[in-house]
Amino acid sequence: MELTLFGPLRGVTGAKTVEVEFGGGTARDALCALVDRYPRARDQLFDGAGDLRPSVRLTRDGERVDPDDALAADESLTVYPAMRGG
Repeated sequence: MELTLFGPLRGVTGAKTVEVEFGGGTARDALCALVDRYPRARDQLFDGAGDLRPSVRLTRDGERVDPDDALAADESLTVYPAMRGG
């Protein structure tokens, strides 16, 4: 699966777009595949309890996606991580 990343996730992965092994599942599963490949992304996406941070936004084709929405392996996901500051 192709993921387009914004904010601090680019620093974690070293790229705006990355490929991860993903055979299909939920958007949350795709994020877990990202964390498996780039473990430092965990803190940008998930809190200490393993829940997706409330400010993380996910889109597919410009449309908002919920973490439990199904995604096919050949789709693309855009990830806007939790942002801090003001």
